Amino acid sequence: MSEMIFETKEDQSWAPSTRSTKHLIEADPEFTAELNQIPDKMAFKIGEVADLVGVKTYVLRYWQTEFSALKPRKSKNNQRIYLRRDVELALMIKKLLYKDRFSIEGARTALKKMKQETKKSKAIHGAISKIEDLKEDLQDFIFEIERIQKRLL
Repeated sequence: MSEMIFETKEDQSWAPSTRSTKHLIEADPEFTAELNQIPDKMAFKIGEVADLVGVKTYVLRYWQTEFSALKPRKSKNNQRIYLRRDVELALMIKKLLYKDRFSIEGARTALKKMKQETKKSKAIHGAISKIEDLKEDLQDFIFEIERIQKRLL
């Protein structure tokens, strides 16, 4: 997972703000360690996710109703099947609600804001990559022109 940003609970409102990013901090080492402890599997059952996240299964089911981004698939037997990104999201929700003390609405807003920031970041990185590729192509083109000039002289 790339760079994640969270607002500190020291902020007066304890909810995401539209102010500058000076109140935002990167994910703490404890949270990063939790993410690194997720086993490298394709899918998880709800009980496994509950154990990994440290909540009861009914809490995960409730979070599904409150957070539209948390959408585990259903198996043929109608069991919830969580992907790794779902487990990461559940850990993020737990951090926002339990550690950072956000309300459900505040956590929902924070997740939406993080998603927007991630999209912006990906767009910027994509643009930078394209510019670097163009720069390399231009340098190759200049090199070829210089080589041709030397042949002509």
